[in-house]
Amino acid sequence: MRRKMLLAMAAATLAGNVLAAAPQKGDPAKGKQIVDTVCAACHGVDGNSVAAANPSLAGQSQHYLYSQLKAFKSGERKNPTMFGMTAALSDDDMRNVAAYFSQQKPKEREASDKTQMALGAKIYRVGNPATHVPACMSCHGPSGKGLPDMYPRLGSQHAAYVAKQLADFKAGADRKNPTMADIASRMTDAEMKAVAEYISGLR
Repeated sequence: MRRKMLLAMAAATLAGNVLAAAPQKGDPAKGKQIVDTVCAACHGVDGNSVAAANPSLAGQSQHYLYSQLKAFKSGERKNPTMFGMTAALSDDDMRNVAAYFSQQKPKEREASDKTQMALGAKIYRVGNPATHVPACMSCHGPSGKGLPDMYPRLGSQHAAYVAKQLADFKAGADRKNPTMADIASRMTDAEMKAVAEYISGLR
Protein backbone atom coordinates (compact mmCIF):
# COMPACT_ATOMS: atom_id res chain seq x y z
CA MET A 1 0.00 0.00 0.00
CA ARG A 2 2.78 2.38 0.98
CA ARG A 3 4.61 1.59 -2.27
CA LYS A 4 1.50 2.43 -4.31
CA MET A 5 1.10 5.74 -2.48
CA LEU A 6 4.75 6.65 -3.12
CA LEU A 7 4.37 5.80 -6.82
CA ALA A 8 1.21 7.90 -7.04
CA MET A 9 2.96 10.84 -5.38
CA ALA A 10 5.94 10.50 -7.72
CA ALA A 11 3.65 10.42 -10.76
CA ALA A 12 1.80 13.51 -9.57
CA THR A 13 5.06 15.34 -8.98
CA LEU A 14 6.35 14.37 -12.42
CA ALA A 15 3.13 15.51 -14.07
CA GLY A 16 3.38 18.83 -12.26
CA ASN A 17 6.97 19.29 -13.42
CA VAL A 18 6.03 18.51 -17.02
CA LEU A 19 3.21 21.05 -16.94
CA ALA A 20 5.47 23.65 -15.39
CA ALA A 21 8.08 23.06 -18.06
CA ALA A 22 5.61 23.30 -20.94
CA PRO A 23 6.15 26.50 -22.93
CA GLN A 24 3.52 29.19 -22.43
CA LYS A 25 1.41 29.66 -25.54
CA GLY A 26 0.98 33.01 -27.23
CA ASP A 27 -2.03 34.63 -28.89
CA PRO A 28 -1.72 34.55 -32.71
CA ALA A 29 -4.36 37.26 -33.20
CA LYS A 30 -2.46 39.70 -31.00
CA GLY A 31 0.75 38.59 -32.65
CA LYS A 32 -0.60 39.50 -36.09
CA GLN A 33 -1.21 43.07 -34.96
CA ILE A 34 2.46 43.39 -34.04
CA VAL A 35 3.63 41.62 -37.18
CA ASP A 36 1.62 43.98 -39.40
CA THR A 37 3.25 47.06 -37.88
CA VAL A 38 6.72 45.86 -36.85
CA CYS A 39 7.79 42.65 -38.62
CA ALA A 40 6.07 42.48 -42.01
CA ALA A 41 8.40 44.88 -43.84
CA CYS A 42 11.30 42.42 -43.51
CA HIS A 43 9.70 39.03 -42.90
CA GLY A 44 6.42 39.36 -44.83
CA VAL A 45 2.89 39.56 -43.47
CA ASP A 46 2.67 35.76 -43.58
CA GLY A 47 6.26 35.09 -42.50
CA ASN A 48 7.54 34.44 -46.02
CA SER A 49 10.18 37.06 -46.67
CA VAL A 50 11.00 38.27 -50.16
CA ALA A 51 14.60 39.31 -49.56
CA ALA A 52 17.09 36.46 -49.07
CA ALA A 53 18.89 38.45 -46.36
CA ASN A 54 15.80 38.20 -44.15
CA PRO A 55 14.77 34.74 -42.94
CA SER A 56 11.35 33.33 -43.63
CA LEU A 57 9.67 32.60 -40.31
CA ALA A 58 6.47 30.90 -41.46
CA GLY A 59 6.01 27.47 -39.91
CA GLN A 60 8.93 27.83 -37.53
CA SER A 61 8.29 26.42 -34.06
CA GLN A 62 6.83 28.85 -31.56
CA HIS A 63 9.39 27.93 -28.92
CA TYR A 64 12.34 28.53 -31.24
CA LEU A 65 11.00 31.88 -32.47
CA TYR A 66 10.34 33.06 -28.94
CA SER A 67 13.81 32.02 -27.75
CA GLN A 68 15.47 33.87 -30.64
CA LEU A 69 13.46 37.03 -30.03
CA LYS A 70 14.56 36.91 -26.40
CA ALA A 71 18.17 36.44 -27.50
CA PHE A 72 17.97 39.48 -29.78
CA LYS A 73 16.36 41.60 -27.06
CA SER A 74 18.98 40.65 -24.47
CA GLY A 75 21.86 41.12 -26.90
CA GLU A 76 22.85 37.46 -26.70
CA ARG A 77 22.37 37.40 -30.47
CA LYS A 78 24.08 40.48 -31.80
CA ASN A 79 22.06 42.09 -34.55
CA PRO A 80 21.53 45.88 -34.37
CA THR A 81 18.34 45.79 -36.45
CA MET A 82 16.68 43.04 -34.44
CA PHE A 83 17.90 44.55 -31.18
CA GLY A 84 16.01 47.70 -32.11
CA MET A 85 12.92 45.82 -33.26
CA THR A 86 12.64 43.81 -30.05
CA ALA A 87 13.50 46.63 -27.64
CA ALA A 88 9.88 47.68 -27.16
CA LEU A 89 8.40 44.17 -27.18
CA SER A 90 7.22 42.68 -23.90
CA ASP A 91 7.58 39.01 -23.08
CA ASP A 92 3.93 38.48 -24.01
CA ASP A 93 4.43 40.38 -27.28
CA MET A 94 7.26 38.04 -28.24
CA ARG A 95 5.20 34.97 -27.40
CA ASN A 96 2.30 36.32 -29.47
CA VAL A 97 4.49 37.09 -32.50
CA ALA A 98 6.05 33.63 -32.25
CA ALA A 99 2.60 32.02 -32.06
CA TYR A 100 1.43 33.89 -35.17
CA PHE A 101 4.42 33.05 -37.36
CA SER A 102 4.39 29.41 -36.22
CA GLN A 103 0.88 29.02 -37.66
CA GLN A 104 1.71 30.41 -41.12
CA LYS A 105 2.40 28.20 -44.13
CA PRO A 106 5.96 28.23 -45.52
CA LYS A 107 6.30 29.10 -49.19
CA GLU A 108 7.87 26.32 -51.23
CA ARG A 109 11.21 27.21 -52.82
CA GLU A 110 13.60 25.68 -55.31
CA ALA A 111 17.37 25.65 -55.20
CA SER A 112 18.72 28.44 -57.41
CA ASP A 113 21.89 26.50 -58.27
CA LYS A 114 21.03 22.93 -59.25
CA THR A 115 24.71 22.03 -59.67
CA GLN A 116 25.01 22.10 -55.88
CA MET A 117 22.31 19.52 -55.21
CA ALA A 118 24.40 16.35 -55.22
CA LEU A 119 26.91 17.61 -52.67
CA GLY A 120 24.18 19.35 -50.67
CA ALA A 121 22.12 16.17 -50.44
CA LYS A 122 25.17 14.20 -49.34
CA ILE A 123 26.01 16.61 -46.53
CA TYR A 124 22.40 16.92 -45.40
CA ARG A 125 21.60 13.21 -45.47
CA VAL A 126 24.94 11.53 -44.76
CA GLY A 127 27.35 14.22 -43.60
CA ASN A 128 31.07 13.94 -44.18
CA PRO A 129 32.54 11.05 -42.16
CA ALA A 130 36.09 12.04 -43.14
CA THR A 131 35.79 15.37 -41.32
CA HIS A 132 33.27 14.18 -38.71
CA VAL A 133 30.47 16.39 -40.01
CA PRO A 134 27.17 14.71 -39.02
CA ALA A 135 24.13 14.48 -41.26
CA CYS A 136 22.02 17.62 -40.89
CA MET A 137 18.83 15.57 -41.02
CA SER A 138 19.73 13.79 -37.80
CA CYS A 139 18.54 16.91 -35.96
CA HIS A 140 16.54 18.85 -38.55
CA GLY A 141 14.66 15.91 -40.07
CA PRO A 142 14.59 14.36 -43.57
CA SER A 143 12.32 17.13 -44.91
CA GLY A 144 13.87 19.95 -42.89
CA LYS A 145 10.90 20.39 -40.56
CA GLY A 146 13.09 20.27 -37.47
CA LEU A 147 12.02 19.05 -34.06
CA PRO A 148 9.79 21.59 -32.27
CA ASP A 149 11.24 22.98 -29.03
CA MET A 150 14.64 21.49 -29.87
CA TYR A 151 15.84 22.02 -33.44
CA PRO A 152 14.56 24.71 -35.86
CA ARG A 153 12.83 24.19 -39.15
CA LEU A 154 15.17 24.67 -42.14
CA GLY A 155 13.11 23.57 -45.14
CA SER A 156 12.14 26.29 -47.66
CA GLN A 157 14.53 28.80 -46.09
CA HIS A 158 16.49 31.18 -48.34
CA ALA A 159 19.76 29.51 -49.38
CA ALA A 160 21.73 32.74 -48.93
CA TYR A 161 20.42 33.11 -45.37
CA VAL A 162 21.29 29.51 -44.44
CA ALA A 163 24.79 29.91 -45.88
CA LYS A 164 25.34 33.10 -43.89
CA GLN A 165 24.20 31.49 -40.65
CA LEU A 166 26.62 28.60 -41.17
CA ALA A 167 29.41 31.08 -41.85
CA ASP A 168 28.49 33.02 -38.70
CA PHE A 169 28.55 29.83 -36.64
CA LYS A 170 31.96 29.00 -38.07
CA ALA A 171 33.30 32.50 -37.37
CA GLY A 172 31.80 32.62 -33.87
CA ALA A 173 30.02 35.84 -34.81
CA ASP A 174 26.34 36.61 -34.21
CA ARG A 175 25.33 33.04 -33.49
CA LYS A 176 26.36 31.45 -30.18
CA ASN A 177 25.68 27.73 -30.36
CA PRO A 178 28.53 25.38 -29.37
CA THR A 179 27.12 22.40 -31.31
CA MET A 180 26.60 24.29 -34.55
CA ALA A 181 29.88 26.18 -34.17
CA ASP A 182 31.72 22.87 -33.88
CA ILE A 183 29.96 21.37 -36.90
CA ALA A 184 30.39 24.46 -39.08
CA SER A 185 34.06 24.70 -38.16
CA ARG A 186 34.62 21.38 -39.95
CA MET A 187 32.68 22.33 -43.09
CA THR A 188 34.26 23.83 -46.19
CA ASP A 189 32.78 26.90 -47.87
CA ALA A 190 31.72 24.66 -50.76
CA GLU A 191 29.89 22.29 -48.40
CA MET A 192 28.09 25.17 -46.68
CA LYS A 193 26.96 26.66 -49.99
CA ALA A 194 25.82 23.29 -51.33
CA VAL A 195 23.85 22.24 -48.26
CA ALA A 196 22.22 25.68 -48.10
CA GLU A 197 20.98 25.27 -51.68
CA TYR A 198 19.70 21.78 -50.90
CA ILE A 199 17.89 22.98 -47.76
CA SER A 200 16.06 25.74 -49.65
CA GLY A 201 14.25 23.12 -51.74
CA LEU A 202 13.23 20.88 -48.85
CA ARG A 203 9.51 20.57 -48.09
